[in-house]
Amino acid sequence: MSKAWSAMSLGAALGSATIAKKALNGGWKKATGKEPPSNPADPDIDLWEAIAWAAVSGTLVAIVKMLATRKAASYYAKSTGHLPPELQEDHKESSAGVHD
Repeated sequence: MSKAWSAMSLGAALGSATIAKKALNGGWKKATGKEPPSNPADPDIDLWEAIAWAAVSGTLVAIVKMLATRKAASYYAKSTGHLPPELQEDHKESSAGVHD
């Protein structure tokens, strides 16, 4: 894996996690009127609140990370003329399926 792509994908992951956390905390407060659970595994937290927090936070973090990584990969491809090495194999497989 290239050092440039390693740095870009790490930056995308860290930046997206920060953005997702801020959005999650604000959205949770607005929707529930309460602070988000700091530790959903704590038995004092209502089970359904813990499940909702885990589902919403996991989903949003994954989506934001995927979008940021796609944007970074697109920038990398425009800069170098090819996808990052770890994405080239996925691109070949998906392109092959289109022609079948």
